Amino acid sequence: MAQENAAFSPGPEEPPRRRGRQRYVEKDGRCNVQQGNVRETYRYLTDLFTTLVDLQWRLSLLFFVLAYALTWLFFGAIWWLIAYGRGDLEHLEDTAWTPCVNNLNGFVAAFLFSIETETTIGYGHRVITDQCPEGIVLLLLQAILGSMVNAFMVGCMFVKISQPNKRAATLVFSSHAVVSLRDGRLCLMFRVGDLRSSHIVEASIRAKLIRSRQTLEGEFIPLHQTDLSVGFDTGDDRLFLVSPLVISHEIDAASPFWEASRRALERDDFEIVVILEGMVEATGMTCQARSSYLVDEVLWGHRFTSVLTLEDGFYEVDYASFHETFEVPTPSCSARELAEAAARLDAHLYWSIPSRLDEKVEEEGAGEGAGGGPGDDKEQNGCLPPPEDESKV
Repeated sequence: MAQENAAFSPGPEEPPRRRGRQRYVEKDGRCNVQQGNVRETYRYLTDLFTTLVDLQWRLSLLFFVLAYALTWLFFGAIWWLIAYGRGDLEHLEDTAWTPCVNNLNGFVAAFLFSIETETTIGYGHRVITDQCPEGIVLLLLQAILGSMVNAFMVGCMFVKISQPNKRAATLVFSSHAVVSLRDGRLCLMFRVGDLRSSHIVEASIRAKLIRSRQTLEGEFIPLHQTDLSVGFDTGDDRLFLVSPLVISHEIDAASPFWEASRRALERDDFEIVVILEGMVEATGMTCQARSSYLVDEVLWGHRFTSVLTLEDGFYEVDYASFHETFEVPTPSCSARELAEAAARLDAHLYWSIPSRLDEKVEEEGAGEGAGGGPGDDKEQNGCLPPPEDESKV
């Protein structure tokens, strides 16, 4: 019976598993946000050019084909109606009859004449005559509207092809961020690189901390954005991105990680979004590359492996080691505790030096014996004795 109870009794409780955080920005830079319940869809039509450029390629090609095909069909139908209304289709064999368009004997011929007119092909078989004023007006109208359609659609395709989105694919970020000491201070660091030999001009880097917070009034902000300083005040955020660079955020009193120790950082829930911007050297268009780091992608006590070596007459970058890190001795306390410990150490050194000088002076005074009078010169607290009063001389 005891064995049966043991078999059915619940085992030891497992520690609750940490729920994976939903990324705000994917590692490839795609923003994981979808617009829902947008009722004012007419706003997309007010900026039709941008709407067409933002469409997927298959939809853009479909719209491109439909724009020309529907235009040709529309004007072809009008050319056929003019020929039908004037009676040109009833006098096809009458040589004395002057039609609006020569050799237009049906809808297919009208459609082909519409294509020739809008694309300015001009095969010469079908041609408009001077006895058709309504045809002349329609010819001018189709020529003007055809030019506008060409400019609009070719412009959309050119902008879509030349978009710098693909250029951002050759801008790489390290798979992990690291926390370690730099010049005695804790720093959060990540690495960026450019795979192309054509460089990004006026490159700049930014970092955002995405974390939920609650205000003093009880308002809950689910995705609060906080700037992480990466050298804006000193100009270190403007990069000369010829070789991979390690971007550093010093964890000081203004940093949101000022009071975060290693254990507190591992229990925290946040996302760091990094944004690299610049102009493409070949086209002059602005390019933006993005990536992000979750809590489990921040390695405490690590440093990036060097990827730059000096060869015979040039520097070589080994991108095989771009994402590699190695462990270094790093305190597990917070940056605030580290700064307080350093301040206490400095204060101890400051006060210990005069105290040792005082002890040395007292030992020398005791060795001289009672012969020394109160007027003897002595050093006090490591300083020179006070000057004597001239009135006593």
